[in-house]
Amino acid sequence: MSARRIGLLYTGGTLGMVRSAAGYVPDRGLQQALARHLPATGTGGLPHWTLIETERLIDSAEALPADWLAIAQTLAKHYDAFDGFVVIHGTDTMAYTASALSFALRGLRKPVILTGAQIPLGEARSDARNHLIGALQLAADHPLPEVMLFFHGRLMRGNRATKVASDELDAFDSPHYAPLARAGIALETGPGQALPLPDAEAFQLVPPARADVAVLRLWPGLQVERLRRFLAPPLGGLVLQSYGAGNGPVSLPGFLELLAQASAGGTVIVNVSQCVRGRISAAYATGTAWAQAGVIGGLDLTLEAAVTKLHHLLALGFDPDRIRQQLPLPWCGECTPTATPA
Repeated sequence: MSARRIGLLYTGGTLGMVRSAAGYVPDRGLQQALARHLPATGTGGLPHWTLIETERLIDSAEALPADWLAIAQTLAKHYDAFDGFVVIHGTDTMAYTASALSFALRGLRKPVILTGAQIPLGEARSDARNHLIGALQLAADHPLPEVMLFFHGRLMRGNRATKVASDELDAFDSPHYAPLARAGIALETGPGQALPLPDAEAFQLVPPARADVAVLRLWPGLQVERLRRFLAPPLGGLVLQSYGAGNGPVSLPGFLELLAQASAGGTVIVNVSQCVRGRISAAYATGTAWAQAGVIGGLDLTLEAAVTKLHHLLALGFDPDRIRQQLPLPWCGECTPTATPA
């Protein structure tokens, strides 16, 4: 049994919800529920763990950038008291929070593993117990120094994960990076390579920027006037979800001009693919045209990583040119700047 101590941070989500007249709602009785469904702390193969509840327990569909900051601040507050952390979070926006934490907690030297459930802990067929036990054991016995997401037996890099199913137990995938560990009969690391242990923490816990970050998914028939209204200032950043490897209606009159005007006006635009797998490529003429309009190719960034990285760079107070320069550079393993995805 591991002698490591793990902080178990409860932020809300389906795992700890209970039934109410209006449906499932977050509940502050998780300590009692854990006592009923898990071995006692430090027994049954589990490390010693301590439950910490955030002040605001939420359904993750209600999450805001301020909640990402509050979670990061809570982890930083308790950082020296524990050897690692497991964060209980709702599944709807778990990948956004995992990505945001990876940027806020740069230089992390301890494991931070987000997990949750598709079915509440108190229900007969809940997946919560296996997720909690697996995450706690991985945090203690395989202390990889980064923010991760554990679900359905796979430990994924947090900023590479994305939710792919709402009604299946295997709800998350990491389309561009192999799992860092698997929980089968045994807990095994790999085949994905964890980040190297940094020399020192370099946390960046900054309040959310006032500038908005928006997402626009292209569709056939998009009208230029609608795009004009969408790009109206103030808009700090835009994640543009294009077709395939980075294609879009660049021959549509006024389309590129509007993007160029918004970029020149200080809006940072990053292009990511609508496809779950694949990356933005400069092989097509449309990609070249967009680059000339100031649009940054997002490589193999997930939507969640692109949104949260934009938020973080804006919160740091970087000017638009510096943000454009930093977006395609991997800060904590969130993208692959080579020709072949990892």
